Amino acid sequence: MAKIKPGEYYVTRTAEALTTVLGSCVAACIRDPAKGVGGMNHFMLPIKGESPEAAIDDAMRYGNFAMEHLINDIIKHGGRKDNLELKVFGGANVGGIGQNVGKTNIAFIRSYLLAEGMKVLSQDLGGIQARKIIYFPDTGKILLKKLEATQGVERQDQAMFETLTSKPVSGEVELFV
Repeated sequence: MAKIKPGEYYVTRTAEALTTVLGSCVAACIRDPAKGVGGMNHFMLPIKGESPEAAIDDAMRYGNFAMEHLINDIIKHGGRKDNLELKVFGGANVGGIGQNVGKTNIAFIRSYLLAEGMKVLSQDLGGIQARKIIYFPDTGKILLKKLEATQGVERQDQAMFETLTSKPVSGEVELFV
């Protein structure tokens, strides 16, 4: 099982499980069932409006980079964009952090997918509860558990929000078209 932390993504061609815990963050689970490749990302903020040059470690915290990298890596592993199945989760308002980051993450992912012409097969977005998801890219199966006690997730979201709004982004990123 691969644990996907905030600001990370993972792509696989094998039968393995990918897991993450989401508060206001969003995770996209994407696969090409015909080519047997899929993955998951976990982003914390919707978009970085500055230059697209950013180190992967820093840039992956933003949805626009996280989505591009995940889809690009699936394509590099043989997937085809027109075959992709998408499932999206997260965007909860846990503890009212920031400027309702969960709501802006949801707006971003919906807008991004609409602009890219991609359809979502399944989603569980919004609300006030954190979620734990386990994704099996080889089958597309999702296990989802809503978490009642979200205090730890609230603290984690608040700490990440404070770090992200103060830490600069630098480096390079290759975006696909």
